[in-house]
Amino acid sequence: MSWGSATRLSLGTLTVLPAGVPSRVDREVGGRAMVLAPVVGLLVGGIAAAIVVLAQLVKPDADLLAAVLGVLVVAGLSGGLHLDGLADFADALGSRRDRETMLRIMKQSDIGPFGVVAIVGVLLLDVAALTACLQADFGWQALLIATTASRLTLPWSCRTSIPAARPDGLGSFVAATVHPPTATLTTAAVLAATLTLTWLTSTPSSAIGTATAVLLAVLTSLLTSRRAVRALGGTTGDVLGATVELALPVALVALALTT
Repeated sequence: MSWGSATRLSLGTLTVLPAGVPSRVDREVGGRAMVLAPVVGLLVGGIAAAIVVLAQLVKPDADLLAAVLGVLVVAGLSGGLHLDGLADFADALGSRRDRETMLRIMKQSDIGPFGVVAIVGVLLLDVAALTACLQADFGWQALLIATTASRLTLPWSCRTSIPAARPDGLGSFVAATVHPPTATLTTAAVLAATLTLTWLTSTPSSAIGTATAVLLAVLTSLLTSRRAVRALGGTTGDVLGATVELALPVALVALALTT
């Protein structure tokens, strides 16, 4: 029963797709929802990858257009929440103020200059890297792999050693709910799935890029959560969203440079 609730919670939290109301909501369900995040990423990435394939069928020489459409679909299906988290986290860190002030900045609804630069920067990287992957005939695969890998950051960002920065909000609900062995097993499953996809649809040499992209996404989570703990004392929902948005271009750039 809790896994069914976790599935609904994961879909409802990480996407705008209809998911229904979880029958049970507690920290155990929240932790399982974070473990299921890569599956949600696979779904979102699959829809976006289908749009990219369709765009290429209609206009084979419009790689930039296909890349923009793919990136926008991922952002739209995510409700723009991760981008909002990235902007809030960037504004907080950019302020270089004390912990309480940074937490207050992250709760404000407006977006400052650091947030604008962060959003524009990651979207430009997403589009540029995906365009390069499309030109290397590894486009829809790259988007699917990177979207899944970017959501793999969530179980790592919610591991038991990372507390919540504040007692309320999404961060407090899912912080410190995932044991490291569970995150490791989830990573192994994502690696197996993405490598299988690569071997079936591309050249064996592309597998190096796929493994690199997945592992760099995990590294992004470790580094971002470490920075959040030092600056804020723990994680928040905004930090989780920021980590997803940082890991996506990291994975796409890794794929673009290795395929």
